[in-house]
Amino acid sequence: MTTPADRRYGWLLLLRTPGLGAAALRRQLQLDGSVEQALQTITARATGEAGQWLRHPDPALLGADLAWLAEPGHHLLCWGEPDYPPQLLHLDDAPAALFVAGDPSLLLRPQIAVVGARGASAAGRGHARRFAAELARRGFVVTSGLAEGIDGEAHLAALDAGGASLAVIGTGADRVYPASHHALARRLAETGAVVSELVPGTPARPWHFPRRNRLIAGLSLATVVIEAGLQSGSLITARLAAEQGREVFALPGSIDHPLARGCHRLIREGARLVEAPEEVAEAMAGPAAAMGTVLLERLAIETPAVVAGDRVAVGEGWRADPEYVDLLHALGHDPTPLEALVERTGQPVSAVSSMLLMLELEGLVESLSGARYQRLED
Repeated sequence: MTTPADRRYGWLLLLRTPGLGAAALRRQLQLDGSVEQALQTITARATGEAGQWLRHPDPALLGADLAWLAEPGHHLLCWGEPDYPPQLLHLDDAPAALFVAGDPSLLLRPQIAVVGARGASAAGRGHARRFAAELARRGFVVTSGLAEGIDGEAHLAALDAGGASLAVIGTGADRVYPASHHALARRLAETGAVVSELVPGTPARPWHFPRRNRLIAGLSLATVVIEAGLQSGSLITARLAAEQGREVFALPGSIDHPLARGCHRLIREGARLVEAPEEVAEAMAGPAAAMGTVLLERLAIETPAVVAGDRVAVGEGWRADPEYVDLLHALGHDPTPLEALVERTGQPVSAVSSMLLMLELEGLVESLSGARYQRLED
């Protein structure tokens, strides 16, 4: 019988195979139905450098990958598995897997991207803090790219407001770029999440960041652009968001300010002019609620019961499932870390995260900073 550890090794082996792109790997997974079978098929057909790697992989490299994944709070979300973010499934170039340091359930929650110039003005940084803090207070996960300037301010403001923030990065999840954001990256891994499609050890390369931007746009319900020059990477994020059918908001600025020109272009091309974070939150309340409904349907388990305190009463849907009963018993009214709940229930982190999201949407559980959860019902 194949174990989760075997599947994880197979995934890492395939993710590191030279020349094997995410699209080809996804197609083979669809044909074969499992990573184990896909690995056999690809290995049998592989030639050249790919064949050499698959038949004689580097045990030290794969061992380092497994050691990274074994650390608390580190996860691998694989295409076709329950904890893979459904928002990305429609992308033609969806990643085959995501490496996550932090709380993986944040990827399943309504997100708003806040992006902008690295060399932002003091006013632009202030706008980023104001928008991110208010969006976080209203329950949105603030998503950005960990860059200097607007990105960094948005992450910090969301965390300082007691909300959640998620960084999608252009290096392996074990690296930090820019180096000045080491402390911020640690804080995000502890109280939010850091996400990468790149294998551990991957350094920063210029072409990684436009690809990173498609994931920021794809994960988020909307993108807010705060200060951007005409050559800004934020315009790439905004274009990708629009192509994916997502809402784009842009802050206007002075006609004399070069970092306002990108935003003005976006507004001319159809982005919504926005002046206050409340406008974004109110506009996205409906899509956020719809996303919650979709996730409820996606995660629902049809069995007969509801937990009320220490009693199990007759009910409908997922509420009868004994795994939910066990999870609610494992939760106290004091904040409990995700890792502790995984240990207490004996369930994999993907299953616990999904159940917690269900309970949160039902108003029975509250998520707190630092991947902690608290039971609300008596």
